[in-house]
Amino acid sequence: MNFVKRAGLSLWSRKGRTLITLATFLVISVMVLAGVLINDATAQAEQDARRSVGAEVNLEADLGQLGGGSELRAPRIDAATVDKVGALPQVRKYTYSIWDRVLLKGGPQLADGGPKEPMGPGGTVGMGVLDTSLLPDFRSGKFTLLSGEHLTAADKGKKRLLIEERLAKENKLGVGDTITLTGNDEKTTADFTVAGVYRDPSPATEPDSEYGISPANMLYGTVGGLSALSSERNGPLQAGKATFLLQDADTQGAFKDEAKKVAGPALDGFKLDANDKAIRQMTGPLKSISTTATLAMWLMGLAGAAVLTLLVNLAVKQRHKEYGVLLAMGEKKRKLIAQQALEILVVGALAIGLSSLFAPRLTQSAGQALLGREATSAQHKIDSWQGPPSGSTGLGEGIDPNDKPVEDADPIDKITVRLDPADLATLGAIGLGIGLLATAVPAGAVLRLSPRTILTKGK
Repeated sequence: MNFVKRAGLSLWSRKGRTLITLATFLVISVMVLAGVLINDATAQAEQDARRSVGAEVNLEADLGQLGGGSELRAPRIDAATVDKVGALPQVRKYTYSIWDRVLLKGGPQLADGGPKEPMGPGGTVGMGVLDTSLLPDFRSGKFTLLSGEHLTAADKGKKRLLIEERLAKENKLGVGDTITLTGNDEKTTADFTVAGVYRDPSPATEPDSEYGISPANMLYGTVGGLSALSSERNGPLQAGKATFLLQDADTQGAFKDEAKKVAGPALDGFKLDANDKAIRQMTGPLKSISTTATLAMWLMGLAGAAVLTLLVNLAVKQRHKEYGVLLAMGEKKRKLIAQQALEILVVGALAIGLSSLFAPRLTQSAGQALLGREATSAQHKIDSWQGPPSGSTGLGEGIDPNDKPVEDADPIDKITVRLDPADLATLGAIGLGIGLLATAVPAGAVLRLSPRTILTKGK
């Protein structure tokens, strides 16, 4: 009788032991498959999050390369070079900005309630932006565009503005109206069209931390329009920083490599820094449950292998006389080992098949419950964060402003578990490994068997 047929008869005749082995292997299969499915589901959810958020890469001065000395000056880069980088296939949208003091004269007045003197009488800050929709405050939802439209790259050479609603109300301005601005030299003048009105919820009495003016009086204009008012413009338009929103976060490496090729030496003094804070905030709970599932999978796999090893080793001891007879009849020891391996693998295959029927549903329920708790905890941490007091950097109070949560980047609290052939293949490979490991130790006992000793002494 060949060892394959003997393996089948052995499993059938020893139903109790077979059921115990099946139950053990079934628990292992469910836990391992659950770990695989959760890892796949969290990876897919993270990928979806990256694609929905994209990836933001900032081009900014590398302070480590500036050195020191009395002539310390932040580097500048030609806008034309930034445009070349922005034309790379990995880029979805990009923007850069310039700023200067501008004056409202000849009718329009600054909104009341805030500091005005930092920019001089009638002075405010004009921020030239290529694409205002990419400004952090607009992307986070802090600023709201009430009417009109954002400034885009198509408006680059036009004279268009976004103005805050309090300034608009002060001067009874709306979309399509004209406002006259004077440059910092107090001579150069140009008429700008109001392209949109936005809302900044900051109090008018709370000065802007960077420019010291009332947020109600901040102007956003096209880079071409405002640069024409700049008294310092001497040569091509230049920017101190830029932001690139990529099509996919996974293309960051390729984008950086291509950007360095396109820009060349123009990037000296700058660094390309990926800002993936929103993605980290959204995927934090996913990483937590993925780590937990992976750890549980490995622990269960190792523990299961140990239990199966004990079961197979016990079976070998109980079948000494059977093996002695077979060896005395001329059966090869390697075939006895193959029979053991086949028995455990048959049971393992059955367990894998059964686990694939109900493990996905159990994993969906358990994974969703676990993720829900992690997401709730993460959201509570976000909601309870408090920034520094007005006028303070927060460092004196032990508050790092960089820890401020990203708005509209709620932690992901849902996953979708799907079983595909690759998951079964992974489970099958792990199950095969566990089965072979479980027969490795008892195989040594079989190799040491002596038919004469077994039949004469019953051992």
